Amino acid sequence: MRLALCLTAALLLSAPACAQDPYADARPISWRDLLDRERAPADARIEYGQGEEQYGELWLPEGDGPFPLVIMIHGGCWQAAIPGTILQDQLNADLKARGIAVWNITYPRLGHETGGYPGTFNSVAMATDYVRALAETYPIDLERSVLMGHSAGGHLALWAAARGQLQDTPLYMEDPFIPNGVITLAGINDLELYRAEGPGRCGEPDTVDALIAGHPGDAPYADTSPDQLLPMHVEQVIVSGELDPIVPPQFGAAYAAEAEAAGDTVTEITLENAGHFELIDPTAPAWAVILDEVERLLGE
Repeated sequence: MRLALCLTAALLLSAPACAQDPYADARPISWRDLLDRERAPADARIEYGQGEEQYGELWLPEGDGPFPLVIMIHGGCWQAAIPGTILQDQLNADLKARGIAVWNITYPRLGHETGGYPGTFNSVAMATDYVRALAETYPIDLERSVLMGHSAGGHLALWAAARGQLQDTPLYMEDPFIPNGVITLAGINDLELYRAEGPGRCGEPDTVDALIAGHPGDAPYADTSPDQLLPMHVEQVIVSGELDPIVPPQFGAAYAAEAEAAGDTVTEITLENAGHFELIDPTAPAWAVILDEVERLLGE
């Protein structure tokens, strides 16, 4: 089955059954490099719901606060077979050391009982809105908050920021929490375009089809794909790696142009000598550029 072959290839970071990595010799790191490093633990693991995979990890800086907040959403092709929150641990530790709190969420994915539509989306919405409950106990400043996601998590971060545009859909929730801004790192920001033209390294088109398979209507992208929810009236930073074989930079550029044309404030950045995973590596040169955008949106 093509999906299984592609996912196995993605786990190994080589994709003979799907698409070769044209930048394999130039791209400095893989996700295995991130996971092989020593990782500090989060300060607390907190359930935001009672369902499968409905929890987040809170990273809280030293001191009294209140601290600005990054709501972090991991990627992994929306797949349960790929590691989740641990992929972001390096970034979380770096942000914490800089006085920025992180709410690093996970959610049911394809392969979990409630993964796909609507469970993946509703869980991300619940986790995002749960920051209001966190602020009742922990010293975080909800007036200074950013959503940030990587790869499939970039898609979900943009979608979460756009929830004010949702109406008449099973994904609607009253009074969604809206951050100051949203940053996507190699985000899959347009599901339909990625399904049609993606390089196959995330199992597309099968993964996209599986993600929206439970949709009850005849327009499955209308409430699931960020480009269909424009303008979202939230500032957006769209970051791509020039050497990314999984979400090549043309996808970020195309979405950014569409969002800007719709009237949103958008910054589009393509980073030289960066692949897919340099964008979540705080030791890579790419992180300095991304961090500047995080701090700018937080008003730091």
